[in-house]
Amino acid sequence: MQHFRAGNTWFLAQFKPNCHKMAERNLHRQDFQTFLPLHEETKRRSGRFISTLRPLFTGYLFVAFDTANGGWRAINNTYGVTRLVSFGDQPQPVPLDLISRLMLRCDAGGKLLPPRILQPGDAVRLTSGPFAEFVATVEKISPDQRVWVLLDLMGRTTRVAVQAEALQVVCGFS
Repeated sequence: MQHFRAGNTWFLAQFKPNCHKMAERNLHRQDFQTFLPLHEETKRRSGRFISTLRPLFTGYLFVAFDTANGGWRAINNTYGVTRLVSFGDQPQPVPLDLISRLMLRCDAGGKLLPPRILQPGDAVRLTSGPFAEFVATVEKISPDQRVWVLLDLMGRTTRVAVQAEALQVVCGFS
């Protein structure tokens, strides 16, 4: 995975079936920046379990380039690439927030890291619902993945149940 280059915008490119490595290699040769998030997939073959890295978004990879240079048409002619995802005759950019969040969830090679498992005592920020942006402490986690947190509301500790997806771990909170 490469670092952001100033002035580059991210776009989505569709690659030909099973050609993600070829498409990525050929785009790099043309000095395009790429990001291909991968996940580990385990399948049973000949009585054995085999794990392989597969693209997270089957058939697609992200490509960054400076739109002011206008060289994006070369991507559509790159061996292994089918086309840039476009609406009309212009490719549509992918929100930078989406790309940066995906990159944070991946290691240096683009492999998706497992989600951090919450532990009792963790400081978390609620991301949705009536208590959005409140910081709480994880009390316990139920088997159905409901998380019980302790909120400090008007000087009183209140116990609230929330879904794990509505929580974000707060680093360095004391």
